Amino acid sequence: MRARKVVIEKAGGYEQLHLRNLNQVSPGPGEVVVATEAIGVNYADCVIRMGLYASAKEFVGWPITPGFEFSGTVVSVDAGVTDLAVGTRVFGVTRFGGYSTHVAVPRHQVFALPSRLTMEQAAGFPAVFLTAYYALFELAHPRAGSTVLVHSAAGGVGSALLQLGRIAGCRMVGVVGGPHKVEAARALGADVVIDKSREDLWAAAERASPRGYDVVLDANGPSTLRDSYKHLASPGKLVIYGFHSMLPRTGGRPNYAKLAWDWLRTPRFDPLTLTNDNMSVLAFNLSYLFEQRGILEESMARLLGWVEEGKLVSPQVTRFPLDAVAEAHKALESGTTVGKLVLVP
Repeated sequence: MRARKVVIEKAGGYEQLHLRNLNQVSPGPGEVVVATEAIGVNYADCVIRMGLYASAKEFVGWPITPGFEFSGTVVSVDAGVTDLAVGTRVFGVTRFGGYSTHVAVPRHQVFALPSRLTMEQAAGFPAVFLTAYYALFELAHPRAGSTVLVHSAAGGVGSALLQLGRIAGCRMVGVVGGPHKVEAARALGADVVIDKSREDLWAAAERASPRGYDVVLDANGPSTLRDSYKHLASPGKLVIYGFHSMLPRTGGRPNYAKLAWDWLRTPRFDPLTLTNDNMSVLAFNLSYLFEQRGILEESMARLLGWVEEGKLVSPQVTRFPLDAVAEAHKALESGTTVGKLVLVP
């Protein structure tokens, strides 16, 4: 197989996704090299391409190869790595660089392939489940019996949140954007599914939980943040992990006038008001957490335990060849997909 990677030279649309030949990849100190068989595609990758992802600018700059997750086979290891053999089937995470036939990553970011997951399922597992785990268990800490509202409940993170909420004993209310996503959300653990294409989102949310929500998980941004906060119970927690509604559904390029308008209408949460309302607003960016070895290892150990017990299932996977990366980005940005998209070298 010819070694290749996707390179973005500068911010822009789908035309900026270039396939380039890749020189031999060797492990650095404490690293392993994996020949990838599948690569997860996340909305953050599209944001990187548009030049709007802060940590990509901070840690890499241009040119950049996007990609946070992969699966494949170990092809070489640093001499200091003694607990992982060449030929082991693995999956893992990387802070950028994943859209490649070969990746070199620190040993602690690689995990043995679970028996219940295929290579493609495993490649789409870490980013969404680690995001969902951190949001729910590290930040929100819901008690059994809590009522939780999940936006984009049929997407990758949303479907992971539904399953984890079920494990936590919560009553899960999922919001989806079309009738074709309703059954998917219900099968993954939603007790109530709101199809906002057919009914008023917030009227339905009030019917589902008249007292409000103990936790609301929102990656939409200004289109829903203000109302998400208004529909919290007391005490309640709003967890923010994205701003998808600020970005385009078609065309692949940001509308800077819309970005400015959305920035202006994004709610600012005043600490005095939060204290009086008895509510919390929490937020995070997963790309800053990969170096937090303790968090990563503990989270993945619990998640993989639930996978082996059959309590978690990987999201539905849609495949794209690596050289169709632009089509994968178009599909993801459209908001019509269910589950995860993966690139197959």
